[in-house]
Amino acid sequence: MSIPEPRIYIIGVGSDGLAGLTSRARDLLLSAEVVFGSEPTLKLLPELQAERRTIGADWQETINALTSLLGRKRLAIVASGDPLFYGVARYLCDRLGKEHFEVLPHVSSMQLAFARVKETWEEAYLTNLQTHPLETVLDRIRIAETVGLFTSEKEGPPEIARTLLARGLDYFRMYVCENLGGPDERVTQGELRDLQDMEFAPLNVVILKRKPGRPDRPAPVARFRPFGNPDDVFAQSRPKSGLITQAEVRCIALAEMAIQPAGVVWDIGAGSGSVAIEAARLSDPGPVYAIEQDAADYHLILANAEAFGVSNLHAIHGIAPDVFADLPAPDAIFVGGCGHEVTRLLESAWEALRPGGNMVVNVATLESLSAAHAVLKRLANSVRVLLINIARGTEQLETLRFEAVNPTFLLHVGKPSLGSRV
Repeated sequence: MSIPEPRIYIIGVGSDGLAGLTSRARDLLLSAEVVFGSEPTLKLLPELQAERRTIGADWQETINALTSLLGRKRLAIVASGDPLFYGVARYLCDRLGKEHFEVLPHVSSMQLAFARVKETWEEAYLTNLQTHPLETVLDRIRIAETVGLFTSEKEGPPEIARTLLARGLDYFRMYVCENLGGPDERVTQGELRDLQDMEFAPLNVVILKRKPGRPDRPAPVARFRPFGNPDDVFAQSRPKSGLITQAEVRCIALAEMAIQPAGVVWDIGAGSGSVAIEAARLSDPGPVYAIEQDAADYHLILANAEAFGVSNLHAIHGIAPDVFADLPAPDAIFVGGCGHEVTRLLESAWEALRPGGNMVVNVATLESLSAAHAVLKRLANSVRVLLINIARGTEQLETLRFEAVNPTFLLHVGKPSLGSRV
């Protein structure tokens, strides 16, 4: 009788069960004495003679069982698709140590789903509703172009469709991919309202694809902050949603601008208006002029200003610096995009800035930083430069990880007051 190895095999399984496995994976499963897995996955393997143990919600119970049996029994764990892709393998390796496991992956059902609908998943937002309920990921879905969802028993395709419609996120087309790889495989696509009352097999993956040209619907919020509001409460255009001045950067920029009540503020290259709107809340009743040349973004500024209830914001549809001559001199300026005419734009903005005023420039690339810094150094002599790196925490299974936001640069210059020494 062979002595059991001190190793646990984690084996990915498709909807075709044992037949779809490699010969080695099949042999390991057939020779195992105890096989762990979720109830749906174990049902795919009726041929197994081993003792079956269902992995439920109590992960500690599973950890304790594996620990007690390790080296005493031949153990295997079966999981759907690739166990390292939103599966059990990562969690178990973190808890018991990688040295105790060998992973034999199958093609992930998510991979199959994207292949069936012929969409790339390189930049898709992917998550598992069994570990991250829909309510907790709605804000990520709201701004995504493409979404892949492992569904759960409580939140299947109909529930997902109804929730999205209730939240006003009606700009996605839904694909439901059932029993992928099996003889009864089926892919259903349609509008959310058409799929919300349909029935689907328990084994399914949902893909959401944003319709062309549809803007993000801002996240609902009970009460807006004076400044530093989350990015997703602003309506944004696609594919520019990632270009909004992030909340953390916005806070620093507004502080550097030193906005005073009744002051005049310019936001040049305002985009969807996030900086201008928060500046308007700080300068009230002073006017804020949001200058934007893109027609779609100009209308988003108007919509966002209305949503925030700011009446002292004036959206200007035009090209900077050509529109400067018709505006009152500003006490503070934010430049969100310099374009190709960096020198002309910054020189004109500096000339318009009132004595004692502050100007902050936000750039995202080293080339833009170098060009803006050279101009501002010549104009103001002293330039304060900040490199801002932000990472936001996100939960994955039971671990806390951080997703980095693209680094950005802020340049600040202050114009001397009349009578002061330079």
